[in-house]
Amino acid sequence: MSRAALLVLADGRFPAGGHAHSGGAEAAVKAGRITGAAGLEEYCRGRLHTAGLVAGAVAAAAVLGAGVRELDAAVDARTPSAALRGAARRLGRQLLRAARVAWPGAELEALALEFPKGAHQPVVLGVVARAAGLSAEDAAYCAAYESVSGPATAVVRLLSLDPFEATGVLARLAGEVDRVVDRAVEAAREVVGGVGVDALPAAAGPLAEIGAEWHAGWAVRLFAS
Repeated sequence: MSRAALLVLADGRFPAGGHAHSGGAEAAVKAGRITGAAGLEEYCRGRLHTAGLVAGAVAAAAVLGAGVRELDAAVDARTPSAALRGAARRLGRQLLRAARVAWPGAELEALALEFPKGAHQPVVLGVVARAAGLSAEDAAYCAAYESVSGPATAVVRLLSLDPFEATGVLARLAGEVDRVVDRAVEAAREVVGGVGVDALPAAAGPLAEIGAEWHAGWAVRLFAS
């Protein structure tokens, strides 16, 4: 297993399309819930323990061999917002496109054929991580970290926030990322251990779901979601 593959997959410059998405931060900024570093930290903490936990568990379960159809349906059931479901599938499609070049193989080709319109991004992330020789923990770390790094990067652009402050937010959340990953992998092991997808976390942020629908209707916006 090459741990360098984890750095490639988690790198914000990996062409998986994440740079075009704010993780709900654009709507939160406009609603006045994020006005600076303190608000960003609280937003990222909430996102980590909801969307980040779910995504981490799904990605880890995919690495461990859970069925992708069942996982994809489980993500659908945990995502009330049609706008977020659409964004997640677009991100999954873009991630798979990049991964098929980086780590070509039959498993990724089969996933592309099975989901021509794109599977949910955490499902794809797990399959890609396995194709890259990474572990369930690695996939969960990618998902959990992405859940906070995306909004942090977006808020730097949206508010002209000092990037040093945004990086400080991510550093302060590092311990919580570790704990979320532990919970995500534990849930993933239950999924493949016989409990099935009902073992996946179902943590949600209602304001994020509402904000995604509001954001989708804007005529002018900086980010796709």
